[in-house]
Amino acid sequence: MDGRAEDGGRVYQASGDQHINEQHHHYGWDGVAPGGPDSVRRPAVGRLPVVLRDRGEVMERLRASVGADRVGEVFVLYGMGGAGKTAVACALFEEVTAAEGRVGLWVNAADRASLRAGMLAVAADRGADDAELLAARNGLRPAADLVWRYLDRSAEPWLLVLDNTDDPEILRDGSWLRTSPRGTVLVTTRRAAAHWWPGAELQHIGVLPREDAALVLRDLAPNCGTTEQAARVADRLGRLPLALTLAGGFLSHQVLDPWTMDSYGDRLDGDERVQLIDRGADALSDADPRRTVGLTWQLTLDAFEARGLPEAAALLRLLARFAAEPLPLNLLNHAGIGAVLPRSRTETALRALLDQSLTELVEAVGVRCVQSHGVLLDSVSAATPADLVPALDTAAVRLLDAALPDVPDAGPYDPRLRLSVPHALALLKHIGEPSAARDALAVATRLAVALHRTGDYLSAWETARTAADLGQRLLGADDRRVLAARSREGRALFRLGRYPEAEVALRAVRTAQERLFGVYDPDFLDSSYGLQLVLANLGRRQESITLLRDTVAGRRSALGPEHPLTLRARASLLEALPAAEVATEEGGALLSLPAECERLLGPDHTVAIGAAHNHAWALYLLGRFEEADEEIRRVAEAYVRRFGPEYPIVLAARQLSARTRAALGHPDAAVELMTEVVARRERALGPGHPFTVAGRRLLDDLASGNWRPPGA
Repeated sequence: MDGRAEDGGRVYQASGDQHINEQHHHYGWDGVAPGGPDSVRRPAVGRLPVVLRDRGEVMERLRASVGADRVGEVFVLYGMGGAGKTAVACALFEEVTAAEGRVGLWVNAADRASLRAGMLAVAADRGADDAELLAARNGLRPAADLVWRYLDRSAEPWLLVLDNTDDPEILRDGSWLRTSPRGTVLVTTRRAAAHWWPGAELQHIGVLPREDAALVLRDLAPNCGTTEQAARVADRLGRLPLALTLAGGFLSHQVLDPWTMDSYGDRLDGDERVQLIDRGADALSDADPRRTVGLTWQLTLDAFEARGLPEAAALLRLLARFAAEPLPLNLLNHAGIGAVLPRSRTETALRALLDQSLTELVEAVGVRCVQSHGVLLDSVSAATPADLVPALDTAAVRLLDAALPDVPDAGPYDPRLRLSVPHALALLKHIGEPSAARDALAVATRLAVALHRTGDYLSAWETARTAADLGQRLLGADDRRVLAARSREGRALFRLGRYPEAEVALRAVRTAQERLFGVYDPDFLDSSYGLQLVLANLGRRQESITLLRDTVAGRRSALGPEHPLTLRARASLLEALPAAEVATEEGGALLSLPAECERLLGPDHTVAIGAAHNHAWALYLLGRFEEADEEIRRVAEAYVRRFGPEYPIVLAARQLSARTRAALGHPDAAVELMTEVVARRERALGPGHPFTVAGRRLLDDLASGNWRPPGA
């Protein structure tokens, strides 16, 4: 009879009535053939930094932990892959072993087999004999108990490093992580949740400061550029130590055509950023996914799939469609996420990403957000299967769309809007399908409108301009939504006081819209309205009035006489027309527009308040100063309630109030009002903005007594 042994068993031959019983005790061994590391006295690591940068505070804490009076402690270094946790552990290991009297022991704890083999090698180093080790390997005695018995009996104090402990569950099988009166344990891991490390002291390892990140590159490639050039490259790499090490290694090894820091940095802006960074990996060394940015996080994604957490991988792929900037948490708490993962599982998925240090919770302008590293997001994006991309893009656009107001209204400055800007632009960079790009561009343009209407004109201009540029690459210059974004760009330039540029931009857009869509198209009429504002402020009053009247007629026809945009255009006539015309316009009906707006829209509607503001100006031009003064006071109070005292339109109302006060014989009150207006405009717009200059001129005239009211 032939016998065959399986799973570590042995075959025995018996004769007669002999019975042989063999009992095996398996303590977490997963069946991998036993084998040990070549050494536990040296760190089994790849390329380390020439000098450990910006870890002084951490190193001081760790040095204290291995002092003569500190034993029986566990320290955990946690952080995202590539943050340099192993480098810190290695630096401490080298310091400890360089001093007499303490032993350093290094174990790779990336998986059960490596942990078990490494820890048994530690037991052998501390005096375990072959028979004990064989029994532990064969499951005949508890392996962890054997290891810790010898660690506890060690004649020399020790430092035990458990490196790459990204699956802390394996430490619980047999209780591999313990404390001992003879030494200190140092763990490196991506797992941030404190419940994995009861009783341990946790230390986060993050990215490097800009100056130190630049020095890492200079340490490796000192002849490739200046410190400032290295700093710019470090910024593009997100100051991630692994990426810096790979980049420095690549630059230092160029022979035929050496690159400079600047040329490397320029290439990082391309589509193959991750592949470029990973070209710095040593081609002659064994492949190790932990040593390349393109693969190091794939280990975690694979683990998610293996543990039945595919939604965590799905959420990370969704986050990779956005920017490496704070992303408001409420954006993820929306039904639109259901196209990528079940909404009920979003919380679980997010906790998994936080636990694996793939993202972190941050606060920005009082809003709770998540933020992931840019190199990580680029790596995940590059590795996302192509068939998943359309659904991810669609979901990302819907989530951002839901986070913005449907119809942005005028309101006080809201810094939270800026949080959405980098994500809207990142979506436009990622998306490659025209339909999704149009949707994303529409969202970005609406965001620019919202920024504009809360007085953040610079952000509105930058957002509209960049969105239009990105959209035009895929959709073409004549696409309706590209033109709409260009129009918003022109409108923002006007508010920034850059009138000639605004005129050029709006004329070009308006010409294209007329050619493509006709003179009654709402987008064409919107650009026309913006252009007439520019012309009026350039002093071309009659040209502006003609265009404004055409806009009123066009909106009446296209939108109807009661539409808010039609009413708004009519209200602008109250401000634009000279006194001789304003009283007779529309057969005299224009002066009753505020009451009409209030009836149709309500007294608190922005258009209704704006109509009252312009009506007060018309009354002022007509010499009806008391009526104008009373009305503009009410308008200013309404504006302050709605927008706060710094909002631009509030200052415009106060400027008119200063005129009415002076016209009624109160010059001191007028000067006081205008002094405040000019000071606020200088803070908000700058001293050279046309609105500031005009306000200062009026203040000088009022203060000198040279000012005269209309008709005087």
